[in-house]
Amino acid sequence: MARQNPATAHILIVDDDVRITQMLKRYLNEEGYLASEAKDGEEMRLQLAHTQVDLILLDVSLPGGADGFDLVREVRAASDTPIIMLTGRNDVVDRIIGLEMGADDYLAKPFNLRELHARLKAILRRRNVQPSEQEETDKIVHFDRWALNLTRRELSSADGEGIHLTTGEYDLLAAFVAHPGRVLSRDFLLEETKGRHLDAYDRAIDAQIVRIRRKVEVDPKQPQIIRSIRGVGYMFAARVSVAKVA
Repeated sequence: MARQNPATAHILIVDDDVRITQMLKRYLNEEGYLASEAKDGEEMRLQLAHTQVDLILLDVSLPGGADGFDLVREVRAASDTPIIMLTGRNDVVDRIIGLEMGADDYLAKPFNLRELHARLKAILRRRNVQPSEQEETDKIVHFDRWALNLTRRELSSADGEGIHLTTGEYDLLAAFVAHPGRVLSRDFLLEETKGRHLDAYDRAIDAQIVRIRRKVEVDPKQPQIIRSIRGVGYMFAARVSVAKVA
């Protein structure tokens, strides 16, 4: 669970490039974060086993038997700790794979430290709503057999089971429930999800939708909630109702 104050969050940097890890540690420490490092999957596992980590900065290319994609899958099987992937190649395929594996965000090297910090802060802020910022009531959207809490950014099933959503998946699902029954283009969805970034591609939206369907559809191969509209985009076909709970 993330700490109440994002400025004291523990950031784990998983990268075998000493220059990058030292640069990131110095910058994050100066910004008020606790920053630790791991050069490979083995060291990452040790850190996660013995310390609380609020966000992972994870390089795609790592030494040893597990690369960044393998480690994203491994972390997701055990927790919902936010992950920002760092890739040395400006390759959309790397980014799509990272999103499909469950990463919250991605950034190509070389990157601007201020941009990295902005994305990091946004993820931590979304994951940890401050009590002073919370509404007196939770706004909950019901659709099909699901409940999406827009205040707490949580998805749960009818029996109360919580379903993990990455930051990107939540942003996209929130955009859909806000426009039920409308055909939405990929460009519109990119804009509604705050661009998920200027370097986002149509395939990034498609990858997020594939992951959401796996979580909310009875049969992801024949989706009834998020339907594809050929040549146009997608439509949220489920009936939506809104409630507020004190």
